[in-house]
Amino acid sequence: MEKSYELDLDGKKLTIQIGRVARQADGAALVRLADTMILATAVGTEEAIEGQDFFPLTVDYREKAYAVGRIPGGFFKREGRPTEREILSARLIDRSLRPLFPEGYLNEVQVMAMVLSSDQENDADILGILGSSVALGISEIPFYEPIAAVRIGRIDGNFVVNPTFSQIEESDINLVVSGTEENIVMVEGGCQEISEEDLISALDYGQKWIKKLVGLQREIIQEFGKEKPKVEPVSVDPVLLEEVSKLAIEKIKQANRTLDKVARQKILDEMQESVLQELAEKFPESETKIASILIDLEQKDIREMILKEGVRIDGRKANEIRPVTCEIGVLPRAHGSALFTRGQTQSLAVTTLGSKMDEQRIEDLEGESTKSYMLHYNFPPFSVGEVKPVRGPGRREIGHGALAERAIQPVIPKEEVFPYTVRIVSDILESNGSSSMATVCGGTLSLMDAGVPIKAPVAGIAMGLIKEEDKTVILTDILGAEDHYGDMDFKVTGTRKGITAFQMDIKISGLTLSIMQEALHQAREARVYILDIMEKTIAQPRPELSVYAPRIIIFKVKQDKIGEIIGPGGKMIRSIIKQTGAEINIEDDGSVFISSKDSKAGELAQELIMKLTEEPEVGKSYLGKVRRVTAFGAFVEVLPGQDGLVHISELDFKRVNRVEDVLNVGDEVTVKIIGIDNEGKIKLSRKACLTQNEGGKR
Repeated sequence: MEKSYELDLDGKKLTIQIGRVARQADGAALVRLADTMILATAVGTEEAIEGQDFFPLTVDYREKAYAVGRIPGGFFKREGRPTEREILSARLIDRSLRPLFPEGYLNEVQVMAMVLSSDQENDADILGILGSSVALGISEIPFYEPIAAVRIGRIDGNFVVNPTFSQIEESDINLVVSGTEENIVMVEGGCQEISEEDLISALDYGQKWIKKLVGLQREIIQEFGKEKPKVEPVSVDPVLLEEVSKLAIEKIKQANRTLDKVARQKILDEMQESVLQELAEKFPESETKIASILIDLEQKDIREMILKEGVRIDGRKANEIRPVTCEIGVLPRAHGSALFTRGQTQSLAVTTLGSKMDEQRIEDLEGESTKSYMLHYNFPPFSVGEVKPVRGPGRREIGHGALAERAIQPVIPKEEVFPYTVRIVSDILESNGSSSMATVCGGTLSLMDAGVPIKAPVAGIAMGLIKEEDKTVILTDILGAEDHYGDMDFKVTGTRKGITAFQMDIKISGLTLSIMQEALHQAREARVYILDIMEKTIAQPRPELSVYAPRIIIFKVKQDKIGEIIGPGGKMIRSIIKQTGAEINIEDDGSVFISSKDSKAGELAQELIMKLTEEPEVGKSYLGKVRRVTAFGAFVEVLPGQDGLVHISELDFKRVNRVEDVLNVGDEVTVKIIGIDNEGKIKLSRKACLTQNEGGKR
């Protein structure tokens, strides 16, 4: 059976089609908003792999080039590895769905969202979340609670649901929120220094639309949904549990009260090895079960410490921040560098300034564009004491880098104020929780060290949550273990004025707005505290750029002069580049960008270009070169490619019989423009300059 469902999304028609395509998948849905359409599918295996103790969910989001009528570039002419945008969109879907699968379900599940059509105005990532929920909802896969997602913008103080790309450009909020009918599950976005109250209002507005979308899904599931199996949590042998608890609990308590992460982990590793040896004969082939029990015991103890004792594993109170230190100028040849350390998390952030030629060129479904500001995050294995092969950046690194990039974006100066390409690299040297927030702080410090005139410093903090029934504790500056065993990871960045970015993931079925509001206000206090420390190190961007940074000159020429600067086949501009050693980039609107290591080289390149574009001016004197001599006068080049005639009568005050008696080809001579006729012919005088040079003497 095939059927379509419709919903009005503030004037735009949303359509969900079931039963039309991909009928061999466990669940499939075509979702369309305007002319943007995605296909979402869900498939799960019938059984879990024996001995597997985790839920293997895979989410892929792929954009088809044919969605915008384009053939992919490159030699192979087909879609290749996922782009950064596709990875970030897949993460949005994954983080929205993952918390709602039942505990104990370990079968492999693959969710795919493919963009089949794009009108280049409506973003498909939101449709991917909605379609994935529909596909799971109508399948036999035990995904019991449908979710929906919307993007919220704000233009002129009014909230907009699922704004178009052009509307996002005008908006001071770009927020994606996923949730069930009652609770929020995932939040991600950026904004222009808004207040905590404004963010809560945006989330509340989004929740109202989510309820409508979930209601539509319930209609679909009612008609097309298959019966779902009931999943019971993995049962634990009570005898094994008791034996493991007896042997391990004291060591677990000792470890969880050891402040240093490395020392703590050493106690846990030694304890696990001891327990496995002790129980090897009595419980053979139970290593995986024992390891799982130890994790549960560790988690339970950590949560009880926080809820009942009010103490965290490193001895802090719930709202206490680890010691923070900031250093700048740590790399002698970098344009800007900083070392930001918070507890056992450390980021080496380095800012590099480049010219327009260094901009990143992007090609996606929206079209071709460029980025003059970028932030890249790296997480080498030594930062957590591990040995792993070093490959390209993974999904986690791309996601963390995108969050930090978005956090600092609102304070980056506009091109007309600071015409540089800016790249920040954060290498995490040590990690024990919230390295992305350390990246934001370190990145800001490195920008100021480089002399980038940012609007204001930005800091970030990660908030956690421990929730058991009616008792809730919100944690400031969470550790890695608190992220792993807690219920929430809520990252918030901003200036003193307001929030610039946020990202929330949870491990429970959802959060209320009241809990989020409390977390946001606690995060603000932490953010201001960190900004105070950062500003003691450097309060304002350095007044001068590093001597190693390029010097950039920007000016404009008339558009009809661009061809003269470039010359036939690029001959003229290449000669200027060769002569000066500067980089030169000319935009279609006549903007000229000159970049050079040496300021004198840039000034010389500017002078040469200005001469090419200068218009001859009557009454102005020029030092020119004689190009041709005739019986009636000499032709002198006063500007590149522009000659004028010095008539024989204008060579001197006395009578000149032969032009060659005064001027010859190749001579340099100072002449004045005394006229330009209607055809653009230039009349020059050497005599007029002699009068000036000799003070009127003849």
